[in-house]
Amino acid sequence: MSGPLDDVVVIDLTRALAGPHCGMMLGDLGARVIKVETPGTGDESRGWGPPFVGPDDQPVSTYFLSCNRNKESVELDLKSDAGRAVLARLVGRADVLLENFRPGVLDRLGFPIERLHELNPGLVVLRISGFGHDGPEGGRAGYDQIAQGEGGLMSLTGADADHPQRVGVPIGDLLAGMYGAYGVVAALHERNRTGVGRVVRTSLLASIVGVHAFQGTRYTVAGEVPTAGGNHHPSICPYGLFTCADGMIQLSCGSEGLWQRLADGFGIDAAAPGFATNRERVENREAVIATVNEAFADIPLDTLLARLAEYGIPAGEVRTLDRVYEWEQTRSQGLVIDVDHPLLGRIEVPGPPIRLDDNAFAGGRSEHAHPPLLGEHTESVIAWLDDLDAQDAGDAGGAG
Repeated sequence: MSGPLDDVVVIDLTRALAGPHCGMMLGDLGARVIKVETPGTGDESRGWGPPFVGPDDQPVSTYFLSCNRNKESVELDLKSDAGRAVLARLVGRADVLLENFRPGVLDRLGFPIERLHELNPGLVVLRISGFGHDGPEGGRAGYDQIAQGEGGLMSLTGADADHPQRVGVPIGDLLAGMYGAYGVVAALHERNRTGVGRVVRTSLLASIVGVHAFQGTRYTVAGEVPTAGGNHHPSICPYGLFTCADGMIQLSCGSEGLWQRLADGFGIDAAAPGFATNRERVENREAVIATVNEAFADIPLDTLLARLAEYGIPAGEVRTLDRVYEWEQTRSQGLVIDVDHPLLGRIEVPGPPIRLDDNAFAGGRSEHAHPPLLGEHTESVIAWLDDLDAQDAGDAGGAG
């Protein structure tokens, strides 16, 4: 089964997480992704851990494994003439180039946008930065947790306004990678009409501001400054985390009908003062939460989940990651995949979140490739370039 991007060649100059995540998304959809790494050390995430797995003399970072499947690794010293010469050849054969250097670094290496498009007018270039490529703070280095704070996300996350909390994954990096992939695919579609590539830009700051959603318009339209509110929704009630006899449960009553079902099922007066409408319940959130917790107090989690399902009320438990990856529903969606790794053997890694048609495998491939060893494909990629050059020379000779 071929993927929708199986004729696309991507040069991935990125490292850490935002850019590599973008490259992995494109690779999942069938693109050939050639990851260019610094000789000897490679992507710095190869050294991020613990945990490390594999042999003591060749430890493998599980962080690196998380964002580099379906890629080939080539070692190139871009500070050397030889390394830059190979990169120029790659650019000439590629459809997309990804980079997340600080603004100006690629220019200093000899590859400003003008030269990239001289080498390949159809090249789509994705540039991911910390805070944008221009503006008064455009040159700032970007790290996820700093961007979560600067972009306001931490002010919305946590138990209350006095205890801001970062999201438990590097969400700014991941979102920037996702937005980057989205922009790349749009630019490739445009190139099919125009034959000309363009520059796509995103940043950690842009990615976080881009998902403020209703919290953003609370400020820009209503003039309210949202703050962290713990595990309950600021605009819908009841919607959040509740307690029961032996654990915690999450539920959502996003309509008056759902509230009525919940109240009927658990002996709550749905029309009590302060409870009759969503607006009233939000204004009296603490009383609603206390009432619901009291109704659930003596009911075991499994029994409660079954009753809520019977009443048609959306609900769920809070799973640890081991239970997520062992869950039959997770596996049924292709969200855990097997790959053969040269050092680790057959391993399971999280899979792509997109499925196409009836493909039992997540993503656009019929099978997935392991995250590469450093420089694993240097020789084969250079041989591929040599073959293409030889073919071009032969075609030119035949034309004469």
